Amino acid sequence: MKYLVAGLGNIGNEYAHTRHNIGFDILDALAGASNISFKDKRYGMVSEMKYRARTYVLLKPSTFMNLSGNAIRYWLKKEKLPMENLLVVVDDLALPFGTLRLRAKGGDAGHNGLNHIQTIMGTTNYARLRFGVGNDFYSGQQVDYVLSGWTEEQEKALPDRIEMAGEIIKSFGVIGLQRTMNVYNNK
Repeated sequence: MKYLVAGLGNIGNEYAHTRHNIGFDILDALAGASNISFKDKRYGMVSEMKYRARTYVLLKPSTFMNLSGNAIRYWLKKEKLPMENLLVVVDDLALPFGTLRLRAKGGDAGHNGLNHIQTIMGTTNYARLRFGVGNDFYSGQQVDYVLSGWTEEQEKALPDRIEMAGEIIKSFGVIGLQRTMNVYNNK
């Protein structure tokens, strides 16, 4: 079995390790723990991770967040994968910091990356792992907030939450979406 795991983020040093790039950071940690590295390929940085007889194609789109659907469509077709084998890892302002929620489908909730995926793929029926980044910002400051770094307290808690996200990704392939949601959504 093969799966496409797309961690959303923006390319460039100015975006590295910001809240909006948590998808990149989660895939980097997963690759690092598996001693694999990313290669620059069409539409993104790509790596293949093996775990329990499953192959996970890890994708960090180079299209910038707002055009993520282009990279995902390309890699789904290239790998000949159905939408059921796609997992998108994304930041979420509606969830408190560090909260992890796996969903089978859903709207974009104002997230430009999810909106573009929905537009390009013509559906909201794809799994997404939402990583809560909180919403501690003043009205009109949303963009600055997601493009800024973590607080000192969040930095300390981040490794544990990123590791848990990696466990959810691996579980998605091994035991499936529904069972993984049952196991992890309340942790």
